[in-house]
Amino acid sequence: MLIMGYFNVVLGIFLGFLKSSNCANIFVSHYSGTVNTLTFSPATNSLTLNSSLRIGGQPSWLHWDLASRTLYAPDETSFGSGSLTAVSAANDGKLSQIGKSTAPLGAVACVLYGGGYIAIAHYQISTISTFKLPLSSSPSVLQTFSLKMSGPGTIPSRQDAPHPHQTFVDPTGAFILVPDLGADLIRIYAIGTGGELTACGSYVEVGGTGPRHGAFSGDGKILYIANELANTVHAFTFAYTNGCMSLTRFQTLTTFPNNSTAPKGSKVGEIHIKDNFLYVSNRRDLSFSPNDSIASFSLDSAGKMTRLRCRWDQTTANVVVVKRDPTSGKLGPQLASLRVGTTGTAESDNGLSAVLFDQ
Repeated sequence: MLIMGYFNVVLGIFLGFLKSSNCANIFVSHYSGTVNTLTFSPATNSLTLNSSLRIGGQPSWLHWDLASRTLYAPDETSFGSGSLTAVSAANDGKLSQIGKSTAPLGAVACVLYGGGYIAIAHYQISTISTFKLPLSSSPSVLQTFSLKMSGPGTIPSRQDAPHPHQTFVDPTGAFILVPDLGADLIRIYAIGTGGELTACGSYVEVGGTGPRHGAFSGDGKILYIANELANTVHAFTFAYTNGCMSLTRFQTLTTFPNNSTAPKGSKVGEIHIKDNFLYVSNRRDLSFSPNDSIASFSLDSAGKMTRLRCRWDQTTANVVVVKRDPTSGKLGPQLASLRVGTTGTAESDNGLSAVLFDQ
């Protein structure tokens, strides 16, 4: 199965399989300040709202820790005080808030690491922050990194300052990678025994690339980076040397048919890998006017990408479940759809913000 979130453009793609006919929970955050659980029934191909919890702020991302059944929601609020919220999800999908800490503003993504820490990317204020878990009402920031660059980038309107867009952990669990859209860097941090991060190197992208999000292949051998400004996906091999990671790019493809240039105004969104297939959302590309698209690629044994096809999106604030063929990787018909909260506005921080399976 494939689930997608929409708020006038494709928000993201989150992959999972239903291994039986049992109902499945789907977690959804909304910029209005809520975290929600939806229940999908394969028997009836229906989605229903199971639970809704108001946590306040502008939850921009959800990180799911299955072992503790905890959702972590950073806050993209750009004024006043930001936050990081921990939400417990029972097996039946019922939600309850179990922790909350004050955090820097403008958070867009987070990741757990090191067995008890969390790292957050703050796009608006050019900052990376880390926290020690569990969260509490007293300030618990472990570290903050204020990122710098010498001057505007190739696209000054988007690259006026460093803009870290994601934090994610390498396959060994020893490093955190941070795609920096503003500085055209993939920043790399070594993880210390006490959860502290140490900057150990960066991969320098071509000016105007705008790295946004990344994902490792299932076998942990290849890194893929989705580039928002260039509308491309880069594939890298990597090695561990001198206490850090070194990246070597070996392939670049656009997210459009025949490796064509993206339509004006289009922006690559999320990237996800399931089995030997890679999926990337295209926002505001209007490939299926007035709708956008999701690009899919097959991955060979060396990690090389081959484009498959696009899939349409809907101009709604809906969570949509789409059938996926696990053999071919192709996306099939829509199975269910449910509106969650108010409809968003393109290019604005409202509407849906994150969607993922309970798995």
